[in-house]
Amino acid sequence: MATILTVSASPASPSKTARTRSLVDGYLADAGHTVRSLDVRDLPPAALLHADTTHPAIAAAIELFAGADGVVVATPVYKASFSGLLKTLLDLLPQSGLANKVVLPLATGGTLAHVLILDYALRPVLTALGAPAVVQGHFLLDQTFTLDPDSGQATLTADSEVSLRRAVDRFERELAVRAPVAVAA
Repeated sequence: MATILTVSASPASPSKTARTRSLVDGYLADAGHTVRSLDVRDLPPAALLHADTTHPAIAAAIELFAGADGVVVATPVYKASFSGLLKTLLDLLPQSGLANKVVLPLATGGTLAHVLILDYALRPVLTALGAPAVVQGHFLLDQTFTLDPDSGQATLTADSEVSLRRAVDRFERELAVRAPVAVAA
């Protein structure tokens, strides 16, 4: 099976974006893939903002990208774009940092008008990093989540969870086509 890196680019904890990433982690692990997760907010802020690729935590994050067959990127939408945390991390990758990788972009936001960030803001950056296959992204409205006031955990509506599962299925199918050796192993 494949090695998949899943990235949550939300500065908040807990968050709807992190919950989305967690659900995807479960789907992929249940399918037999090796899943490695990265919460960008956990990276050292100074090293991240100063693009210190020699810092052990930043170097390890870059290595996670290098070792992945596929990458799932989950971001909240802020001011009609993906999070600055995600952009800062992606800027640290080499120009071909996503070469030979299948990428699934995911976003969470408050209005359907924000769905456009998947194709008009995020896809061009992922493609510029060499991703040969950026599968159709998936957007989840904030209102499809219910927050537990005690734990702060978010739960998706059944319909939204089904649609997220379909997005992950598309990602896995593309991964099987693009990286058949990794998936068949």
